[in-house]
Amino acid sequence: MLSCNSSISGHSTFLLTGFPGLEAAHHWVSLPINLLCVVSILGNSFVLFLIRTDPALHEPMYILLSMLAASDLGLCASTFPTMVRLFWLSARELPFDLCAAQMFFIHGFTYVESGVLLAMAFDRFVAIRDPLHYASILTHSAMAKVGAAILGRAVLLNLPGPILLRRLLFPQISVLSHCYCLHCDLVGLACSDTQVNSLVGLVSILLSLGFDSSLILLSYGLILRTVLSIASPGERLKALNTCVSHLCIVLIFYLPKLGLSVLHRVEKHSYPALAVLMANLHFLVPPFMNPIVYCIKSKQIRQGLLRRFQQKRVDVA
Repeated sequence: MLSCNSSISGHSTFLLTGFPGLEAAHHWVSLPINLLCVVSILGNSFVLFLIRTDPALHEPMYILLSMLAASDLGLCASTFPTMVRLFWLSARELPFDLCAAQMFFIHGFTYVESGVLLAMAFDRFVAIRDPLHYASILTHSAMAKVGAAILGRAVLLNLPGPILLRRLLFPQISVLSHCYCLHCDLVGLACSDTQVNSLVGLVSILLSLGFDSSLILLSYGLILRTVLSIASPGERLKALNTCVSHLCIVLIFYLPKLGLSVLHRVEKHSYPALAVLMANLHFLVPPFMNPIVYCIKSKQIRQGLLRRFQQKRVDVA
């Protein structure tokens, strides 16, 4: 990074970072990451198509799943282009405006996904606690309002970030820690006072990931209490089984973020390549795993796939 004596505002160039020490083998090292991205895009696109075209899947749970798939696609679209440019074209430079826009969309889709996971936890709570009124509570209109609220919150929480970044001074050339732009990374490179930016970033995280994870834990505490009140062991197991898929994707979403946070504080400088790999995977693993988890665990999704293949066979015949 150049000296702050030559700092400017809003016209900096940021250099992406690949795998330190493995620059000569970037093409090969990045192949698994690129494969994850491609499979994630195809898998989530297919989930969206299946839910959209199968009337049997037009239920609240699958409407929320389609929202999750859409946010996963947005996250892939936000990160994949710069990875391709860096690993395959050796293009490291990003102008300030493009970096700020990427930061906005990455954090925005992350907050959307977190909000959808919270809505899915509420969906499971209502399905187990009050199954007779499930359809009247979680109507299509209610789902539309939930989706609008989740999207609106993501926009409102992320909008101040890029705007406030413009008031900061950056060196003419700054080296990022990853192959994409994140708010904490950009703020750490600034040459001027960043207290307001750091506070805004902290509040955004607390009102999104922190708020959502707390309510998800609360939801599952209430679900567990409800399940334990059921007399029949078979009914208890059946009720808990409806939550397995959601629990899996919650863990897939939050655990990599926790692991990356610990790595950054403990061993980031000792193993920089591992830190970069974890940073990539914590955005790529959830979009990759979510369609797989629901295709394996959801009987309705499997039946939808079967109907789709049978329809294709009839059309071909």
